[in-house]
Amino acid sequence: MPLNPDFVGKQYPDTEPYLIGREKVREFATAIGDHSPVFHDLAAAAALGYRDLPAPATFAFVVTQRAMAAAMFDPELGLDYARVVHGEQGFDYHRPLQAGDEVLVRAHIADIHTRGRNEFLVTQADVITVQGELVVRTRSVVASRGTAA
Repeated sequence: MPLNPDFVGKQYPDTEPYLIGREKVREFATAIGDHSPVFHDLAAAAALGYRDLPAPATFAFVVTQRAMAAAMFDPELGLDYARVVHGEQGFDYHRPLQAGDEVLVRAHIADIHTRGRNEFLVTQADVITVQGELVVRTRSVVASRGTAA
């Protein structure tokens, strides 16, 4: 079943606010094998000018995953997850996420296009502080294998 092209531009509801905690930053850094003191030690972070522990760059995926899943698993979109291959993921940072940031995610479907027999779903999610500051914009592309008309 092909993807519904009418979904390009569809906006999903903002997520509930998410408070980035120090332990989450430490756990994430450890999980990805990054033992840099800046992600674990307040003094090391402060020495580099951070007000608290900065999150590793890919931490944004932790907060955007739920919003992106809402788009990908929207039953009206027609995406068969068994045919999905992750294509690419990008992060455009305006500043680092840091422990103490309370953020929400605003996601939409940015594009649906076809190449050969495959379709490509492009989703975009903005991570915004509850005060309205854009911190990071993520863009994800998944391929839906063999579903192009």
